[in-house]
Amino acid sequence: MTEREFGEAVAKMGGRAYVVGGWVRDKVRGQEPQDKDYVVTGVTEAAFRAAMPEAKLVGRGFPVFLAKIDDACCEVAFARTERKNGTGYRGFDVSCSSDITIEDDLFRRDLTVNSMAMDVLTGELIDPYGGKKDIEAGVLRPVSEHFFEDPVRALRTARFTAQLEMNPVPEAIEAMAACKKELLSEPAERVLGELKKALKTRKPSVFFRTLEKAQLLEAVFPEIHALIGKTQPVQYHPEGDAFEHIMQVVDRVAHDTDNIIARFAGLVHDLGKGVTPVEILPHHYGHEEKGIPVLQEWNSRMTLPGSWKRVAEFIIQHHMRAPRLEKATKILDLMLLVRRYRQDISLEDFKAIIRADHNGLPYYLERCDELTAEILTVSGNDAPEGLSGIQTGEWVRRKQLTACKKWLRENRPAGTAEIS
Repeated sequence: MTEREFGEAVAKMGGRAYVVGGWVRDKVRGQEPQDKDYVVTGVTEAAFRAAMPEAKLVGRGFPVFLAKIDDACCEVAFARTERKNGTGYRGFDVSCSSDITIEDDLFRRDLTVNSMAMDVLTGELIDPYGGKKDIEAGVLRPVSEHFFEDPVRALRTARFTAQLEMNPVPEAIEAMAACKKELLSEPAERVLGELKKALKTRKPSVFFRTLEKAQLLEAVFPEIHALIGKTQPVQYHPEGDAFEHIMQVVDRVAHDTDNIIARFAGLVHDLGKGVTPVEILPHHYGHEEKGIPVLQEWNSRMTLPGSWKRVAEFIIQHHMRAPRLEKATKILDLMLLVRRYRQDISLEDFKAIIRADHNGLPYYLERCDELTAEILTVSGNDAPEGLSGIQTGEWVRRKQLTACKKWLRENRPAGTAEIS
């Protein structure tokens, strides 16, 4: 059915249908809206089922249906109110009676910018809590005290700060801070879900800076918080401490690649600096090795996607040595090692991380796609007859090293040291 047909069907039941949530927010912001979610008021579940038998019930604690509207599978929820009766996001008593208004439903939501609705039939904007005004002012504001009832709303607000490029008002920061105790007991997958969305934003650093402003960073991402105050040699890091460094790196990587795996690796590449003893600061000797147990501790608390963990371990171990190699054998080994991770990150992703960390690349990394292609012109299929097993491998190794040395020699810019 079309959206209008859906709205008319609901109206025949004596109710109204509204588009709600992010679609309305983005429409008001002048952005291209994405998926639509709907709320219906003034109808009973029985009447809705009778009129729309093709709609599939998916809600557990309250009526939520999936219906095909304008050729898209859309969520249709009944207007509801909630009353806190426990902890976490499941600790609610929910009411879905037909006399609940759209204003009642919007009141329970997190931020004013997300608490607007649009009438399906008339196009009227329903904005009882000033969402449009706050969008125009570029601010994020809690709708009501209901904000505290789901602690992950604190993470959502930090993520929206980055995603929408809007600033939380002081009362939003205070509301976020008040979520700290319950946030510690939230399922790790909910926290990971917000981290994934934050890493997809244009400037992921805003997410972490906002959490720190609300005094939540240490509770939610202690490995990142541990980098605050970890000074670095100023000649190499004029930007400041290790936290400031990784904030800049993750934003630079985000600028250069949409690959969320690469962005996460950029974020965590210096985790080892968080455990550097105070007495040896500003130096961070061996932070590459120390970073692996820190990542493992993070993973034990919040199971990370396998690809994130694999690539992050690789980057933590090699981000310092990659741009400083001076021997062709080591460069060859690195290029072949990077290739092993090609299902997760590309050569361009790898370069983006190292470039962001070191503010540039030596010529063999800047053009490592060409170098790798040259190395891979050699394969076991080219080996002389009579070789097998380890002999073939040794032959390939020698020939690839020869190809590597030849490329490095022929492409070395004037004035740079020759690589042996």
